[in-house]
Amino acid sequence: MAKRNKKVGIIGEYVACCGTSLRKMVKKIDISQHAKYTSSFCGKTKMKSQAVGIWHRGSCMKMVTCCAWTYNTNSAIIVKSAIRRLKGLKDQ
Repeated sequence: MAKRNKKVGIIGEYVACCGTSLRKMVKKIDISQHAKYTSSFCGKTKMKSQAVGIWHRGSCMKMVTCCAWTYNTNSAIIVKSAIRRLKGLKDQ
C-alpha cells in the first residue's frame, strides 16, 4: 500500500515550528474562533467570525464588533448579567 499523509488536525500548519504548549493554546483559540455562536438577535446558532473582532449573522444581516476570538468573554457575560440585575432593581 502507498504511504498516506498523516492526519494532524486543525493545527497541522504549526507542527514543526512550535512546541506542544504553544500548539495547544493555538488549537484552543482556533477552535473557538471558527465555531458558530448563538445570535443575541434571533437566538439561532449562526453567528460566525468574519474578521478579527467582527461577528456576522448572515440571514438577519446583523454585524457585531466584539472580542477577537470568541463572541462573548466570561467578563462580558458577568457585566451584562450585573447590568440586567441592577436595571431590575431600579425598576422595583
